Amino acid sequence: MLKKISKIPFNGTPEQEEQLRAVIEECKSDKSLLMHVMQRAQHIYGYLPFEVQAMIADGMDIPLEKVYGVSTFYAQFALSPKGKYNISVCLGTACYVKGSQEILDKICEKLGIGPDECTKDGIFSIEACRCIGACGLAPVMMINEDVYGNLKPDQIDQILAKYTD
Repeated sequence: MLKKISKIPFNGTPEQEEQLRAVIEECKSDKSLLMHVMQRAQHIYGYLPFEVQAMIADGMDIPLEKVYGVSTFYAQFALSPKGKYNISVCLGTACYVKGSQEILDKICEKLGIGPDECTKDGIFSIEACRCIGACGLAPVMMINEDVYGNLKPDQIDQILAKYTD
């Protein structure tokens, strides 16, 4: 049995649970609809916390390990909440060689959270990714759809300020 490993408090509402249970009820007789149920659950909650994965597993009579395996295999699923502004820092080879780890460290220090975490106010979340596809601009990060390249750690405060004013 999987143990709950997240330190993130689950703040689901009764309305969200009701929506998820309705989706599970309509799909529970067809186990091949697991991905569909998980996609709908992520739409309802914004991510797939342990508690939601457990509801899906119980409701569809599928082992929790299978639900967790699917949620960690496919990049479309998030196990932690995303902030209003999701920061993706590329740690691919070109970016890493040019200092993206220092960029990630500076952002984490500034916001007081680590990768795959969200600030308490829900404004920012951070994730490390493997390639944004802008290697010529290395090191690169994205904040939602905005791309920032040729970064230096001393630029981070100014960039984040654009999203808090």
